[in-house]
Amino acid sequence: MARIAIAGFMHETNTFAPVLTTYEHFEQAEGFPGLTQGADMLSVFPPANIATGGFIRQAQALGHDIAPVLWCAAVPAGYVTEDAYERIVAMIIDGLVAEVEKGAVAIYLDLHGAMVAQHQQDGEGELLRRLRERIGDGMPVVVSLDLHVNITELMVAHADALIGFRTYPHIDMAETGKRSADHMHMILTEARPQQAKAFRKLDFLGPLTGQCTMVEPSKSLYDLVAAMQEGPVSTISYTPGFHPADILECGPAVVAYADDQESADAAADRLRDWVLEHEGEFAVPMLSPAEAVSKARGMHNSASRTIVLADIQDNSGAGGTSDTTGLLKALVEGNAEGAVLGHLTDPAAAKAAHAAGLGAEIELSLGGKLFEGGDPPFTATFRVAALSDGQFLCTGPFYGGNNAKLGKTAVLEIGGVRVVVCEGRMQAADKEMFRHIGIEPDQVPILCLKSSVHFRGDFTDIAEDILVVEAPGAFIDRPAKNAYRNLRPGVRLGPLGPVHQPE
Repeated sequence: MARIAIAGFMHETNTFAPVLTTYEHFEQAEGFPGLTQGADMLSVFPPANIATGGFIRQAQALGHDIAPVLWCAAVPAGYVTEDAYERIVAMIIDGLVAEVEKGAVAIYLDLHGAMVAQHQQDGEGELLRRLRERIGDGMPVVVSLDLHVNITELMVAHADALIGFRTYPHIDMAETGKRSADHMHMILTEARPQQAKAFRKLDFLGPLTGQCTMVEPSKSLYDLVAAMQEGPVSTISYTPGFHPADILECGPAVVAYADDQESADAAADRLRDWVLEHEGEFAVPMLSPAEAVSKARGMHNSASRTIVLADIQDNSGAGGTSDTTGLLKALVEGNAEGAVLGHLTDPAAAKAAHAAGLGAEIELSLGGKLFEGGDPPFTATFRVAALSDGQFLCTGPFYGGNNAKLGKTAVLEIGGVRVVVCEGRMQAADKEMFRHIGIEPDQVPILCLKSSVHFRGDFTDIAEDILVVEAPGAFIDRPAKNAYRNLRPGVRLGPLGPVHQPE
């Protein structure tokens, strides 16, 4: 029925993280595919839980022709370099414009929404502004967004619809792509053209740990979001934001689209008011590493299932380096025999383990090299318990369908504690990360995962209990502990937290 040009550019930027994100990071395939161009997108994405895949499948089912340009993503980290941003944006916009000149009549973009470049606070808003400058205001542009987008005025102004995920863990990424295709189809068939829009920014920052949609209050919140998409309201999103991004417009937002302005405003106001009424409920208690290990050991004596410890602040999915050693140190010192921790990124250690061979004992200074604000490298003699090439097919609800490529991977053992070490970075959110190297997660008494929330999608079913651990890391879950310089005045740093006043 119509030819739709598509592209994707994904990065969740933690501006407090120490590692810059380069063009080469977008080329790499780790948990998600590397930079993919042209017709290859039509085979790579449809099998995976990625918004682009969901869009392609649904748009084709509706009879549309897809003109794929480029898709890339990099593991969350520090600022995207100016070089990487400018090169990729130019490739995307030039490619989209070329497809428009060939007959494409609409554009779909798969964006994260929390990208910050060295020279651009609002990575996605600037991309959309430049695109509109080239294609004009008349062509439909529909954008799917991560739940942790920091929606900005510029993004709202230059898109016909912004459609966010509704689950965390993000098990609905492909489903969001499908919803985006349905909305695009609605626009193209003129079933409900000229949609009014309403945008509301909320003035508080919430921790990631309080945003899990499997539990309250977020479960009820997103039930409400889904229920509100009816009648004149064609689509509505609540996005809690990504608080480690030190930008002016950081924070939660509501965006609603409807047949008339009154309906859009009423829906946006209702959803905003619900969130503010429940603001205090988004805070989550955390334990120190030593407290968590002690509690887990005590619980294990009577538990029938695995005790899961979430090393939330070293989550590569939020810009963490995945190489901190605070929880590992607590496990060893706490004699947590049988415990497993994963995945710790240390390319030198992984290579050394492979060079030494299975069963070898080697002395290593493990981790602690990228994030200098935490514990030092853990220096000890380890036994090489298992080795792999780090390649496997993910099967869980978050990463499912993606072919992971973590490079050389090893299981190192010390004092009955095992740690999975790899060259690449990927948050521990899929059981295959352990199974592929001989560890069955539900047979482990204490399982420690470097992930904030996504792990819950694949590990909740084996967990007797989940303990949230506040070990030092490059991702700070408590907004009040971040030194914001660019955030607008008056924002509460945490649910019902102190008010931000720039110095």
